[in-house]
Amino acid sequence: MKLGVLKRYWDFLPTTSNTSLITLGEGDTPLLRSQSLEKELGCGELYFKLEGCNPTGSFKDRGMVVAAAKALEIGCSAIICASTGNTSASASAYGALCKLDTIVIIPSGNIAIGKLAQAIVYGARIISIDGNFDQALDIVRALVQRYPITLVNSLNPHRIEGQKTAAFEIVDTLGDAPDFLFIPVGNAGNITAYWKGFKEYYDVGRATRMPRMMGFEAEGAAPIARGRVFPKPETIATAIRIGNPASWQKAETARDESGGIIDCVSDGEILAAYHLLATTEGIFGEPASAASVAGLIKLSRKGMNLSKERVTCVITGSGLKDPDTAVKRASPFLESAATLDAVEQTLGWR
Repeated sequence: MKLGVLKRYWDFLPTTSNTSLITLGEGDTPLLRSQSLEKELGCGELYFKLEGCNPTGSFKDRGMVVAAAKALEIGCSAIICASTGNTSASASAYGALCKLDTIVIIPSGNIAIGKLAQAIVYGARIISIDGNFDQALDIVRALVQRYPITLVNSLNPHRIEGQKTAAFEIVDTLGDAPDFLFIPVGNAGNITAYWKGFKEYYDVGRATRMPRMMGFEAEGAAPIARGRVFPKPETIATAIRIGNPASWQKAETARDESGGIIDCVSDGEILAAYHLLATTEGIFGEPASAASVAGLIKLSRKGMNLSKERVTCVITGSGLKDPDTAVKRASPFLESAATLDAVEQTLGWR
């Protein structure tokens, strides 16, 4: 039985005697050791943190359960977010669980169908705007200044508190922190949260070291890597299609304090890693998730020596979030008459 993030890490979270112990079974996601890419990329050890195994299929649930619990604690009756997909799905699920009115503002045409379907079925009020994520977030920030409603984007510090528990789990499973953590970067809340978690475990003696944080944006939406706002971000990885990250400075702090990097990878590199992860490891992550693996491949091919290092790649969301990407890029199916002989011939078995 899963304890849920709040119960398992109660003492490390901003909980009080009035915090509701809610859960959808978030957290406790698998840390899977690589079966093939570890050797191919020359890593000492390579692990994948499968955050797509959370209740709504992404890492967002870790932070959302804390944000929703704290909204209940202050007597709030509604929550709101801007989203490229995963935040809207998670907010809608926890809003439904907690009987909170949930409003999501999404950029028109820039949300994967699997994520939109979740927000719909959980009963959120959805507003699609003719603009991008950054414009949606500006609107949301203005609305929470005018109305008694809780913002549940990663600007909400309780989101970061919940998301840091993934770092705790990695240490709990491995017995210490990895040497490197590769992670996709979009709005930059997750890299901020992981670094916070690793630091906290180190400070209380549960880890003897802290990893280098290796963040990767998409090339068409790489404000931190390029040092400038992207007014019109473009990438196939919709979850990280963000041109002005809310946690920009905190992500840079995580990079600098850890001795890591924030770089970018192309859509081609993301898609190649997306397919490689599925066909060699049996892991189906959404395209944005593959940015971490694409970054690892990029550095490995540039000659980075990881032969004595323990590496973890965060796979932030399930591939079922964005099935269109897989289907649109699939090769045509083999066709055959409906007989055993014909199928054998099509397979080249006779």
